[in-house]
Amino acid sequence: MRIRASTKDGVTEVKALIAHEMETGQRKDANGAVIPAWFITELTASHNGKVVLASEFGTAISKNPYLAFKFKGGAAGDKVAITWKDNKGETRTDEAAIG
Repeated sequence: MRIRASTKDGVTEVKALIAHEMETGQRKDANGAVIPAWFITELTASHNGKVVLASEFGTAISKNPYLAFKFKGGAAGDKVAITWKDNKGETRTDEAAIG
């Protein structure tokens, strides 16, 4: 996951590129077998440990989703962390410093 965060005039903007296959469970492979569903179900973003974004994802989200959002507060050097969980129970957390 690539995360970039910057702050200006008291508002922090976060941009993230999330690496995930995001399979719907409706596509078929070359042999005609259904590719099992595999997608992010929950995503949270936090600033210095405080949740600033909580979301639920589903099968309609594209492969390697791009996410951008803003929140009030944040200063250069503060940490922004993004955590996701998928329907197979896998999780990942990445963080970046606000620039």
